[in-house]
Amino acid sequence: MEFILQPWPWYIGGPIIAIVMLLLIYFGKSFGFSSNFRTICSALGGGKSCDFFSFDWKAQKWNLLFLVGAVIGGFVSVHFLSDNQIPEISDATIAKLNAMGFESAGKVYSPTEIFETMSVKNIALLFVGGLLIGFGTRYAGGCTSGHAISGLSDLQLPSLIAVIGFFIGGLLMVHVLFPLIF
Repeated sequence: MEFILQPWPWYIGGPIIAIVMLLLIYFGKSFGFSSNFRTICSALGGGKSCDFFSFDWKAQKWNLLFLVGAVIGGFVSVHFLSDNQIPEISDATIAKLNAMGFESAGKVYSPTEIFETMSVKNIALLFVGGLLIGFGTRYAGGCTSGHAISGLSDLQLPSLIAVIGFFIGGLLMVHVLFPLIF
């Protein structure tokens, strides 16, 4: 039981992801969570008012099931299998975050200064961040998991370009925008 209660190393998680991807490729499926938003809108009747949502959503039931399984798996993991696991981050990162006002860095899973304090600034940050992620996902034709895991497994050039863009955007956020915002 101790094995399942601790974070799994890369050499366990990586092969599991590879096996899932090989099975999806074998069955002619492509993975990506963001496509579920389109599927849900189509199932709820979105195709009646927008051609983008007018498609056979029942062909994507397997992906919806995968999404539900991920949500249930995350819930079970957090509430029954974890002992309040806190990601290990370097002392230098903790010091920099503490200097920016994030006293919870290295002590909790997610920063309480953003997710538990509902100030106007935090609500605006979460709202704008959600809009940008939604727009970026649609504009890039998929999310990070879809491009980085599924697209690269299928050797798709657009996915490689998208992943390079994700990394550049992440670096700009961490090193340029994050210090300006906080």
